[in-house]
Amino acid sequence: MNYTVKQIAEITNAQVIGDKDLWIRNIAFDSRIIYSTKNTAFIAINTHKNSGEKFIESAIDRGIVVIISEHQYPQFENVTWIIVENSVEFLQKLAKYHFENSHLKSIGITGSNGKTILKEWLYQCLWSEFPTIKSPKSFNSQIGLPLSLLQINTSYELGIFEVGISKPNEMEKLENIFHPRIGLLTHIGTAHAANFESEEELIDEKILLFKHSEVIIYNGDNVLVDNKIKEIYSGKKLISYGIKNNNQVCIKEGVSKDENITVIYFEEEISFPVHQRDEATLTNALALITVLKELNIDNQKIVEKINSLKAVEMRLESIEGIKNNIVINDSFNLDLDSLKTALQFLNEYKKSKKSLVLTDIVGVNSNSEELYEEVSELVNDQNFDSVFLIGDEISNFSDLFKSKTSTFVNTQELIESKHLTEIENQIILLKGARKFEIEKLKDILELRKHDTVLEINLNAILHNINYHKSLLKPGTKMMAMVKANAYGLGSYEISEFLQHHHIDYLGVAYADEGIELRKKGITTPIVVMNPEQHSYEAIIEYNLEPEIYSFRVLDLFYEAVQKSGYDKKYPIHIKIETGMHRLGFKDFELDELSEALNHKNVKVQSLFSHLSSSDMPEEREFTFRQLEVFEKNSNYLIEKLGYTPIRHVLNSSGITSYTEHQYDMVRIGIGMIGESPCSEIQKQLQSVVSFKTVISQISTVDTGESVGYSRKYKPDHAARIATIPVGYADGIPRLIGNQVGNVGVNKILAPIVGNICMDMMMINVDQIPYVKEGDTVTVFNAKPSLKEFAGYCKTITYEVLTSISPRVKRIYIKD
Repeated sequence: MNYTVKQIAEITNAQVIGDKDLWIRNIAFDSRIIYSTKNTAFIAINTHKNSGEKFIESAIDRGIVVIISEHQYPQFENVTWIIVENSVEFLQKLAKYHFENSHLKSIGITGSNGKTILKEWLYQCLWSEFPTIKSPKSFNSQIGLPLSLLQINTSYELGIFEVGISKPNEMEKLENIFHPRIGLLTHIGTAHAANFESEEELIDEKILLFKHSEVIIYNGDNVLVDNKIKEIYSGKKLISYGIKNNNQVCIKEGVSKDENITVIYFEEEISFPVHQRDEATLTNALALITVLKELNIDNQKIVEKINSLKAVEMRLESIEGIKNNIVINDSFNLDLDSLKTALQFLNEYKKSKKSLVLTDIVGVNSNSEELYEEVSELVNDQNFDSVFLIGDEISNFSDLFKSKTSTFVNTQELIESKHLTEIENQIILLKGARKFEIEKLKDILELRKHDTVLEINLNAILHNINYHKSLLKPGTKMMAMVKANAYGLGSYEISEFLQHHHIDYLGVAYADEGIELRKKGITTPIVVMNPEQHSYEAIIEYNLEPEIYSFRVLDLFYEAVQKSGYDKKYPIHIKIETGMHRLGFKDFELDELSEALNHKNVKVQSLFSHLSSSDMPEEREFTFRQLEVFEKNSNYLIEKLGYTPIRHVLNSSGITSYTEHQYDMVRIGIGMIGESPCSEIQKQLQSVVSFKTVISQISTVDTGESVGYSRKYKPDHAARIATIPVGYADGIPRLIGNQVGNVGVNKILAPIVGNICMDMMMINVDQIPYVKEGDTVTVFNAKPSLKEFAGYCKTITYEVLTSISPRVKRIYIKD
């Protein structure tokens, strides 16, 4: 955008107080992450939860001289005010005008899952065909979409924008400001489904975006979606894609690792290799192909583009660096929008000194001088201590950068210069186009920590989930339990992966766990299993769904809902006591409960209970009694409520042992980690977690000498003893020392000898041939297995995993 204050006021019917001739090119909405003050206005966005006006002073302190607000504050001098009736409506009105006058060919993407991935894939494929703009990161909301549209300028021919909603009646407002020529509907899942009365209502809301689209491309695997679009938009060009062969674009054959995937596009066939073959990835690839074909990209070029696709980094990565640095790695792509986003992200950190690595901007078809003038303005506003430019083109404009600036032909030349490794106590932003491979810099700058690591295989988690799903009816939903830091594996990382693969619900123990996930961008419905009284306001603020297990909790939570001003029926989950005697409503309380629920502005999203002994074959009779009580009491409540919530009672072992009682949803926890009490089921699951370290030193201990604290181990012959850097501070219980437990070295078990220390322990490697210092040691994985290790500890696998210290580095791998 590029308007004067006067023009903005005329477009939006706003009032101006101050200089009407100032030019505005950017609008900032968060005073904490303003990346540039030049030609930038700050908008104070007011919502029912918060007022942006309390941050006006902070924005002015940062150098902003134009404020867009619903009220003027005369105490601030030398400020130009644009006074509006409603800040959000102002933003939408301005964005509508800007978009409709841009004459941009546009693609609008909506759905529940896959929007950001498809947007990034499309951008990767299309930037070289058309000058293309895309919405940054996941800017797709009532505020995010207008801000994205305002980034359009005359140099762009094509725009790719995400459109997201979380409540009814939101899409009409967004379609009013943005009406894409090509509409793309991704998978419809349960993200924000709690705010809608039914899946049908959610679909109706989503597809409103396509009211003025010429072409609608949609996932036809969902029968309801298929019927709705054909019924409502029969006069438009409709193209369905999906795994099922009823779609116009689908997979013909080739799902083994030795074959190509063959896609049928109407009468044509397109074949190409695909390394990742989960349903979500294949469905996204079909959507990508369909859009590319609609834009007249030929088949050979489509295959080339798919083969060159890079994995989508959904967000910037922050890692601990050497010499007390923080490294922000954003080496996925580079354009003006993503540079602005990275600079915003940089401002979230408090380090006073910072450096930048920046490469040529590739694929932006604009005048180089104008482009790098704008880039240098953005960079100069950040006051970097050092700027390192990589590439012939950007190096030609090095004089535009005010910081201490060095230029390099390629990344290797910067590595060899050693400049980066001399930086201390700074935040270092790595921002580059893919072809420069600046991710190599991350490897150099990353702090090499504890040799002891916990490896989590995400593909194995997916395999285990899919195995359990194979035992269920197709429509049965699944909740994944990610409480206690996802059993020690990392709740955010696991939740993000599960969300990508369309998990229906996530379950946490406490509100804090759910809040952290929301803050990091998890949108999947989250149930809080133990909502503490002090957390009710936060539960509502972060759209979490509480378990309600007593009248006290129901009354207190409803009181918090009323105070919050929440005007919909708040989703809650009712726990029924069936014999575990932990939490839940008992049968004699159901009449009073149903009456209370019908008089409160809440919606019972689910009725559930918990089986205490589903993993114990000897307790089947008791488990069946629990199931009978649940059936009886849940039916009674449903009759009294007048509607049918989701019902769920099976945990991981329940899924495999009592499948016929799956109801509408099941809950998976330890099962997705690859553990089952049933040996036959265990054979079908894959090991997810590998706890590894390395041998620090190998010593020969003679007869009569002792090992470790308190001299607990004295070999009866000269023995080779290896020391490994893992101890009870890492989660290894002391009770498995002194030859109680074993670890694996070269696939052979080695006994733990002596007392386990805080940070180290010793093992006897006499029986290990060819062992040497630096060799890998497996604390648990296959040999010993997690279950065997738990046996050494005289406990269960849950306790082993949740006891692993946070100082143990988690590494997430995909085969």
